[in-house]
Amino acid sequence: EVQKLNQQLEEKNGEIQQMVNQPPYEKEREILRLQKSLAEREKAQATSDVLCRSLTDETHQLQRKLASTAEMCQHLAKCLEEKQRKEKGNSDNQTPTERSNQVLLVLDNETSLQAVICKLQDENRMLKQKVAHV
Repeated sequence: EVQKLNQQLEEKNGEIQQMVNQPPYEKEREILRLQKSLAEREKAQATSDVLCRSLTDETHQLQRKLASTAEMCQHLAKCLEEKQRKEKGNSDNQTPTERSNQVLLVLDNETSLQAVICKLQDENRMLKQKVAHV
């Protein structure tokens, strides 16, 4: 093991001597190459940092939007339930014609509310997909 380590040490010393014995212009060229490589890596790291910050910000924004959309859906569902309960209570005191008009109005309102709910659910799904992608 000592012989192996001595051999590696000799190889490293040989590499060092080779570098020392290089003409100055080759040393300078190697230094410039290493500096250029370092600059490229620093630039790539900076770009990566900016992209990560941007994605983090977008993720937080999408999470807030998703939460507000979910809250709106819950609010609309609660309003729909309350409206249906009220209309059910009112329907006991109405004439058949009033009831049929009321039913048509409720169906129309429910259709528009269902359309809004469907739209919000689609938006919610899309936001979830975006969050998952990010």
